[in-house]
Parts: sequence; C-alpha cells; structure tokens
Amino acid sequence: MALTYIKSLRNVSFPKEVIQIGGCRTFAVGGGKKKGGKGGGASDAPKASSISKEVKASTVVGANILKDGADPKVLADSEYPDWLWHLLDKRPALSELRRKDLESLPYDDLKRFVKLDTRARIKENNSIKAKN
Repeated sequence: MALTYIKSLRNVSFPKEVIQIGGCRTFAVGGGKKKGGKGGGASDAPKASSISKEVKASTVVGANILKDGADPKVLADSEYPDWLWHLLDKRPALSELRRKDLESLPYDDLKRFVKLDTRARIKENNSIKAKN
C-alpha cells in the first residue's frame, strides 16, 4: 500500500513555498567574492596562545579533569616517584629475551618474556587453524 502511495506522489507537483515549509534543506552558494588562491591567507595561520610562558612553565595546562578545579602545579623532580622516570625506557624485544639465559633474567624481564612468548604461540596456532 505504501508503495502505491509513493508512486502516486511522483506525478504530483508541489509549489515552491510548500517545499520550503516542509523543511527541505538548502545550502548557501558563494556571494560572488573570490577568496584568495592556494597557500592560505593570514586567517589560516595558527592563533597565538593566550597563555603566558610563566603559566605554561608552572602549571600542567589542560590536566584538570574537575569542573571547578584548577590545573595542577608542576613540582620539582624529587617530588615525583622513581618509577615515573622509567616509564619510557626501552624494553627488550622477544628475540632479545630468547637469546639470553632465562635463569639470569630479572623478574620483570622474565615476566615480559612469558607474556610475549605466549602471545606469539597463540598467534602461530591461530594462523595454523586459519589455514586448515
């Protein structure tokens, strides 16, 4: 029934005013002014930061997660825990860990070896199952 109704609407012509009231979306066309060519103009340049250098050096800008809170202050290096400074250290890959003697590895490296080796075995088993 709906299909026959739609087919009957194809032959009906609607006045322009009815279409505009019905919420037909239109897009504006340029007003004849030609904007600058390639390369961008002065308006495309990044805006200068309104935060002073003193504030940037003494606070962590954007770290506030509370609605009414303030950005935390930067503390001295001695105020932070020791483990923080080792987060970005390079850790050995699985191939390096396989070459070393497992008995002499520190606990963290041994734990990493077990995790990476298990992950590699799972991937290998999954690829074998996918081929069959």
